[in-house]
Amino acid sequence: MLGYLHPKGCEETTLGRNPFKKAERGECIMSFIQFENVSKIYKTGDVEVHALKNASLEIEEGEICVIVGESGAGKTTLLNVLGGMDTVTTGRIRWSHLEISNFSKKELAGYRRNSVGFVFQFYNLIPNLTALENVEIASQLSRYSLDPVKVLKSVGLGDRMNHFPAGLSGGEQQRVAIARALAKNPRLLLCDEPTGALDYKTGKEILQLIQDTCRKINMTAIIITHNNALTAMADRVIRVKSGRITEITLNEYIVPVEDIEW
Repeated sequence: MLGYLHPKGCEETTLGRNPFKKAERGECIMSFIQFENVSKIYKTGDVEVHALKNASLEIEEGEICVIVGESGAGKTTLLNVLGGMDTVTTGRIRWSHLEISNFSKKELAGYRRNSVGFVFQFYNLIPNLTALENVEIASQLSRYSLDPVKVLKSVGLGDRMNHFPAGLSGGEQQRVAIARALAKNPRLLLCDEPTGALDYKTGKEILQLIQDTCRKINMTAIIITHNNALTAMADRVIRVKSGRITEITLNEYIVPVEDIEW
């Protein structure tokens, strides 16, 4: 079985009623991610761009969280500071009770390598390596890695693992990218517009794969998108505008991706 076990005493997450609603989750799941008044300012000469402004949020372990907002709202910056690819200007970020906003460069590298899986809009596969080799590279980086062959089979690519990216469809390439992220056996999966380069049908298949995988292995996934329809698949929805978090809601009922239309 891929990934991590469910917290002790918690029942397996299924689609339907949201088990993370505060009135229902009790004490078995603690806050996994916390942002406390996080700000990020980029400086170019004398010009300052406030990409995040006093952002505060909580995300529970095992949740699927969709962060939605228009282009330039601050979604990617939020994902980058959580993933350890960028640092905050002010505020604190806690992950699994560790304050990653105080991590050194070496500590951030270890955090990215062993605990975080990244899925991007444009796949970022190495073109002269096969699907299996692309996944093997990621698995070699993490001390907790999974068998690349088993992971590729789990995303439906058991018969395509010896193909190069150029010989794969867009959806298959994104499945390789997801397998590459999962092979690290991460506790946190960060997805930056994972369906942005895909057609409607293939995009739904990729989102269904992410949703199903997270439910099976209790992995926390954060998906950023500008597509409001995708909020129906999430446990938690965070809306961002002009660098500020404007709304955080918990879905009472979670919709399978196959039932979502946009």
